Amino acid sequence: MAVSGRSFDPTDPPGAPGPIVDYALARRSALASLRRGSLSTTDVCDAHPELLRAGRNIGEETDAPCPVCSHDSLKWVRYVYGDELRHNSGRVVYPAEWLKELTRTHDSFTCYVVEICVDCAWNHLVRSYVAGRRYRGAAPRSQGRRSR
Repeated sequence: MAVSGRSFDPTDPPGAPGPIVDYALARRSALASLRRGSLSTTDVCDAHPELLRAGRNIGEETDAPCPVCSHDSLKWVRYVYGDELRHNSGRVVYPAEWLKELTRTHDSFTCYVVEICVDCAWNHLVRSYVAGRRYRGAAPRSQGRRSR
């Protein structure tokens, strides 16, 4: 549950999104390299301080534990980017109603969902998708559950 009392599921982006890119394979590859010893925890647990702050203060809680430290402190943070957003480009999207408002008022922008562990600083891009007025009428795409 989020601090706001609302939950966010990155497998079901608000509004009918445009193209979706899922980074589950890259995530699995990074975790496999960590377990093999090809990567150290300092290579994968290197979250930027601003991402840690956003995760700690407004990140949406997940049901899954952190894949590196196994603590229940894994959060999702959403960022939006797009030329049309002007000063809002690069901002954290919180609460979810703000993302719906951006979708109603802008033709196209990209939303990035990042998972962050606020204990060990693991972070990885979960998915990105294009949203906006241009994509509101599109049929929703079927999405599988996010791999853990």
